[in-house]
Formats: sequence, C-alpha cells, structure tokens
Amino acid sequence: MKVLDIIKDANANLLRNKLRSFLTILAIFIGSFSIISTSAIQAGVNNFIDSQVESYGGEGYLAIVSKDSFEALEGLQGAMGNSGGPIEYNPDKIQTGMSPITDEQLEKIKKIEGIDGDSLTKEQTLTITYIGSKKAEKKYLVAAEALPPGNINVDLVAGEQLDLRADEYQILLEEKYVDALGYTDDNIVGEKIQLAVLDEFTHEEKIFDAKVVGVIAPGVVSMGYQYTNNKLADDIYTENTKYYPEEVKAQTFAVAVNFDFNKYSADDIKDKLDEIGLSGMTVEDIIGTIKTFFDVILTVFKIFGLIALLAAAIGIINTLFMSVQERTREIGLDKALGMSSRHVFISFSLEAISLGFWGSVFGITVSIILGNIVNAAFHAEGGFLEAFPTFNLATYTIKDIISVTILIMAIAFLSGTLPARRASHKNPIDALRYE
Repeated sequence: MKVLDIIKDANANLLRNKLRSFLTILAIFIGSFSIISTSAIQAGVNNFIDSQVESYGGEGYLAIVSKDSFEALEGLQGAMGNSGGPIEYNPDKIQTGMSPITDEQLEKIKKIEGIDGDSLTKEQTLTITYIGSKKAEKKYLVAAEALPPGNINVDLVAGEQLDLRADEYQILLEEKYVDALGYTDDNIVGEKIQLAVLDEFTHEEKIFDAKVVGVIAPGVVSMGYQYTNNKLADDIYTENTKYYPEEVKAQTFAVAVNFDFNKYSADDIKDKLDEIGLSGMTVEDIIGTIKTFFDVILTVFKIFGLIALLAAAIGIINTLFMSVQERTREIGLDKALGMSSRHVFISFSLEAISLGFWGSVFGITVSIILGNIVNAAFHAEGGFLEAFPTFNLATYTIKDIISVTILIMAIAFLSGTLPARRASHKNPIDALRYE
C-alpha cells in the first residue's frame, strides 16, 4: 500500500467517530493556539527591540563619557525621555555641565582589546537653552546631538531621514515635542522650529531656525535626543564654544566606538574603561531589563501551552486506544489478508499525526487571524499601541509556524506510538475471534 493511500485511510478513519476526533483536535487546538500566540508576541517584542537596537548602531555600539559626567548625563536623558511630555523651560534653573575626556584617555580607549580604534568618533555635546515654535507660547528643554555616523537608521512615523551633509539646518523631533509645539506628525514635516542658545557673556539668545524633516517613532531605546544634521550641530557647537580658549574647544566630552561583541562582553569593556576613569553605555543598557522581563513572562505562557499539549497528548492516546479496541476484528482481517505489522503500526501512527496536524493548523490559523485583528485594533486611535506605531504585538514567522506544527505532530506521533504498537502486535486469529 502506498504512503499516500495510508494517509488518506488514516484521515478517513478519524471521521468514524467525529465527536471523539473533534474533541481531541480541540484539545490540540488549544495547546497550539497558546504556543503560537505566545511565540508571535515574543517575536513581536523582540523584533521591536532589535529594530531599536539596530537603529542606534547595533549590539557593538558603545557610548563613552567621563565618570563624573555619567550621572549628570543619565539625569538629563531621563528628563528628556520622560513619558509625560517635554519639560517646560525654566530660565532660573541652571544645568550642570560635563567633564571632558582627555587626549591620554582617548589613546587608551583605542588600545583597549576588543575595541575598534578606527571606529572612535567624537560626539559633540550641544547646549541648547530651549526649543520653541511660532505656534506655541511655551518653550521646552531639549537635548540634541548630531546623528552619530555609522549604520544608523532612526525609526520614523512621518517624514524622512536627515541629510547629514545638507547646507540647511535639519532636525528629527520626538513625537512628544510635535504636540507641544502646536503641530501634528504630518503637518510639522517641512516646518521650521526655533532652537535657542544663550550667549554666556551678553545673555542674549541666538535663534537657530531648523527644518523638521522627520518625526521619531517612540521606542524603548529612545535616549531623549533630537537628532540634527552636521551643519546645525556644528553651528550650535561653535556658538556654545565661541568664548572658549582653543585648548578648551578641542576638548572631547563623549565618544562612540564599536567593539567586538562576539568575543568580548560589554562588561569586559566597561571594566577596562573604568580603570582609566571612564564609563560606557551600550544600547542594551538603555533598554535595561525590558527584553528579559518579556522573555520570562512569555516563557511562562509557553509552559502553560505545553501543559495544554500534554493534556491533548493524553486525549490522543485515549482516542487511539478506543479506536484500536473498536477495530480489533478489522485489524485481524487486514493482517489475515497479508497486511504487515509495520503497515498497521504506520496506519495508526498516521492517525495520531493527522490529529496533531489538524489541531495545529486550526490553532495557528485562528491565532494569525486574531493576531492581525489585535494588531490593527491596538494601533487604532486610542489603542494600546497607538504611541508605538512600529510595534506589532504579534509577529508570525514561517520559522515559528513550521516549528510549532512539527513539535505538535511529533508529540502526537509519540502519543500514538503505544496504541499503534498494540494494534500492530495483535494476533490475527485472536483478533478475528474478538467480539
């Protein structure tokens, strides 16, 4: 008998007792639905976080500042990155500065094993008094820097990426500043906003009119920075340092490097930086424990899905044992007519695999349909993910779909092994006498 014929017979046999087969498939459906849904949510979370990491330079990116600047920098970024909206500008509140990285420290950074010395890039720290617009009465604190060089592509909800070499002033704004400045995501693109820099000697403000070319999508890796092109960053930095002696202008307050994350951990590099009085911060540090938290929670849900599959496996065993019992005389007749024990075993095993296949197919299909509906609903106005337009809660991958299907079919096969083995070992004479 051909394998295709055995498969057809196996599926036909499932229809002999439709209710029993349906209930068994339903149990498998619940398990497969739970596992694929959890895998999809985990993939969605990981894809979102990974895209955020890549948008800021990838796993090998490391920002370095002096030790005594680290806490002040964290505080500024935390204030700029708060979820309650931008902080209103207060002219009476003085912001603390940062300590420079010495030339000696720069040379030591390049010599640290694991760091690509050629990738070292000096980052300009821009001091901006406030940001405002002609459509808004209030002014707000803001942190900005030139977009770091390298493989960086900021996620946007509107507009386009910066032209780093453009002669005009360009800036990417976080979405929370758009509303505060009196605009929406779409109509702020192409408009000009004002960045004020206070003259330390005359106390007069110099205004830089910057064209908004894009709106930054909210994300877990946001450091609270608005990104500028080189022209705007250079001119603001020149204004910040115009009274500084040349030796002070040449000072570096922050640098970015790439390190070999395949051979060295971030902690190894940070320990070496600590020895020379510096602190490093990776994109993973910015994310914190968010990814780990989601992974732990979703793993627990997967365990519940596996428990559901275990219950389904017991149902498969019970279903096939009952089927063997009901078809004892049929098995005896088949063996008497020449069907080998191997074919009997394969026939019942394929029934078990078919139960697993149909249960997984239905579970995955329903999960994909509901997942897409949930994604659309959560991204709608007022939805749970309205603030994160680039984050799909459920992301289904071919790898996960195939893996879950194969896993469930394998569990079903193992569950059907004992009933199939009993059927294949039946003595045809005794089977024919069975009442």
